[in-house]
Parts: sequence; C-alpha cells; structure tokens
Amino acid sequence: MDRVQTGDTAPDFTLPSTQGPITLSDLRGHEVILYFYGKDNTSG
Repeated sequence: MDRVQTGDTAPDFTLPSTQGPITLSDLRGHEVILYFYGKDNTSG
C-alpha cells in the first residue's frame, strides 16, 4: 500500500461506531476529524 501524502484524498474505509458502521465515502463534502486512542489505555 502506498503512503498517503499531504493533500492526497484519503482512501475509503469503514469504522465501527455506537450508531453503526461509518464509511468515509458517506461523509464526502463534510469536514472530518479522525481521532485515535489506544484501547489499552481505557477500561473497555
């Protein structure tokens, strides 16, 4: 897989959420902030 460079369009992906799966392509035209945190640092 090629690395994403600054200014590239992000590849499509799907992530789970409490409201069901969210796919990046469903959010086209909206601003998106993707936040990661390590599950090992949570109670879940």
